[in-house]
Amino acid sequence: MTDDMTIQLDGEEYVLRKEGAGLKVGSRTGGDVTWLDDVDPSVLPEEARQALDSGDTGNQALTTALRGIVEAEVKRGG
Repeated sequence: MTDDMTIQLDGEEYVLRKEGAGLKVGSRTGGDVTWLDDVDPSVLPEEARQALDSGDTGNQALTTALRGIVEAEVKRGG
């Protein structure tokens, strides 16, 4: 069993997975996850890190941070 967190954002389903000191961000389509980016959690706002640690997927700071990560991936052409 993994400690994946699933967050609905703008009609899409995203997966956050802690791996070591990092955070993997992925997009779920059907049963498959496409990993978009690896993020250093220290760059997230404190409130978003706390929500990540507590599993609070409804936290506004966490969803805002996720939105920024996804937008950055889109701009990179991922």
